[in-house]
Amino acid sequence: MKMLLDACVIYPTVMREMLLGVARTGAYTPLWSDRILEEWARAARKLGPQGETLARGEVAMVQVAFPKASVPRHAGLEARLWLPDKNDIHVLAAAVSGNADGIITMNAKDFPRGILAEEGLSRNDPDAFLLGHFHAAPEVVSSVAEAVLAEACRLSGEDWNLRSLMKKARLPRLGKALTAD
Repeated sequence: MKMLLDACVIYPTVMREMLLGVARTGAYTPLWSDRILEEWARAARKLGPQGETLARGEVAMVQVAFPKASVPRHAGLEARLWLPDKNDIHVLAAAVSGNADGIITMNAKDFPRGILAEEGLSRNDPDAFLLGHFHAAPEVVSSVAEAVLAEACRLSGEDWNLRSLMKKARLPRLGKALTAD
């Protein structure tokens, strides 16, 4: 399964690490375009002067880790597509040109399911997407989550618990499933 990751699911660190951690297990193949990665780097400016610089380093690392994930731009394809927000057409075009099965995005209103279905694509919320993988292979997703939690605690110096970290990362259903007894 190939899934295009929208910038809005790559920029939040914990969400990105969960999605890419699950991808590293072979559960799915992530896709993106250079423009999506550029949007991630620019969005990181919100973190302060070093935010963009750090993000560009992370961009380079994910490009090395997933060398086949980058989808080339096809301007002709972009010209024939339509979405409610024309600034998101490049995302749809990347998914189509990369032969993706779907788009993982938090931006449901700008990616109507009917329009995506015309292109053979599904729209996937990251929480539901990861929850589905958890139900299919709980030990795999739990292992990824524990590694993400350990790194979040190390980097922040805070003592996060899995459920609160996932909730903060806008993955509340996954967090609940990961901590259910």
